[in-house]
Formats: sequence, C-alpha cells, structure tokens
Amino acid sequence: MKVIPMPADSNANGDIFGGWVMAQVDLAGAVLPARYAQGRMATIAVNQFIFKQPVRVGDILSFYAKMERIGRTSMTVNVGVYAERFNNQGRYIKVTEAQLTYVAIDDQGKPRPVPLKHL
Repeated sequence: MKVIPMPADSNANGDIFGGWVMAQVDLAGAVLPARYAQGRMATIAVNQFIFKQPVRVGDILSFYAKMERIGRTSMTVNVGVYAERFNNQGRYIKVTEAQLTYVAIDDQGKPRPVPLKHL
C-alpha cells in the first residue's frame, strides 16, 4: 500500500500524527489476514509499534506486510513502513514498524477458526 500524508494529517510541528500512521498500518496489515480469514475479522491487538523517524507532509509512504503466524483463530502480521522524502524520492528510510494480531470472527463477533485452505 502507498499513501501520501496531507497537511490535515499533521500536528503543529508539521509532523504527521502518530494515530494517522497507526490507522494506515492497521489497514495495510489487514490485507493478508483478510485473505486467510475468508470472512469477517477484527484487529485484536497491537503487539508492538515503533516510530523510528518522523513522517512529514508529502512523504510517499510504502507499507509492507508479512504474515508471521497463523493460529487456530488468530493471525499475527508484521508491517514495515518506509518513506520516500518529498525532496529525496527513490531513497527509502524505515519510519515505523509494527506487529498486529487479527482474529477471524463470525456474524456475532465471536472468534471462529481460520479456514485450513488458504488462498
């Protein structure tokens, strides 16, 4: 996933709000487990979240997700976020890394098994 943060996403210092970055990480991180869950799922934990560098307005952010673990009902994903600075495109720096856990849920919101047959 690639996004460009805009001025409305920034604080008074011109840096992007951490919560905005977290929301984007959750969206990017959900893509892989959605394929495995083959139905409803929910974020149940943010196991780790490290802001390594500030994110600035105009940065081109790239999000890379990797499935770490698939359990009976839950899936753990690592997400790395890299920025191409507006004035230094083509050079990537890691700005954030996170680990999130998602759970497959049924129509009542209760955990259900992750299907054995994955896409």
